Amino acid sequence: MFHEAGGARKFSREFKIEAVKLVRERGVSVAQAGRDLDVHENVLRKWVKEFGSDPVQAFPGHGQMKPEQQEIERLRREVAKLKAERDILKKPAAFFAKEAT
Repeated sequence: MFHEAGGARKFSREFKIEAVKLVRERGVSVAQAGRDLDVHENVLRKWVKEFGSDPVQAFPGHGQMKPEQQEIERLRREVAKLKAERDILKKPAAFFAKEAT
């Protein structure tokens, strides 16, 4: 996994909230969401806990992201959403494939 020089990766508040929503609203497991988003499971669990205790104050901002960073975050969220939808659609497809044989 690629890490930026100088320590931990930085995630926008929006990215963290979207990640938490995947787990809390869409029912994606923390392990699966972590893999899809390339975020360590323990980090994601911490975000879910922080957001759960105080959604309004959770994840105070760290200034403005560069436009290219915003685009990367947006694409990451889109990929995670598409993976979650794909996984949901796989289940009925597998069921019907089994029924047809």
